[in-house]
Amino acid sequence: MRRILIAEDSPTAAEMLRRTLTPLGHEIWLAADGEEAARRCHGEDRPDLIITDVLMPRMNGFALCRTLRAAPETRAIPIIIVTSMDKESDRYWGLKQGADEYLVKPVDSAVLMRKVRSYLPPQAAT
Repeated sequence: MRRILIAEDSPTAAEMLRRTLTPLGHEIWLAADGEEAARRCHGEDRPDLIITDVLMPRMNGFALCRTLRAAPETRAIPIIIVTSMDKESDRYWGLKQGADEYLVKPVDSAVLMRKVRSYLPPQAAT
């Protein structure tokens, strides 16, 4: 089972993302801000994929991307930004900070699931 970390300060938005992704069968962790997400990415149990909002207290999603890309042990974790910031300059900046994908809220569930599957393909049965 793979692990997905959702960094989202809105409990409602975090729950919507969790419900959307639950059918994929992965373990889903929640973090209320970028600082908490960054802490959960270090150590033995790292997420296999991160979904982050941009506008969060303590550490925003752009800073989270930079932090994770700077550390050798987290640099390869795929990051999908899901945010209400919809300007092309925001998208450019998010990708420049290290995000692999940039999706605008309200995110289409099918699109999000397709993106997650592209980074976390099904594992072979053992």
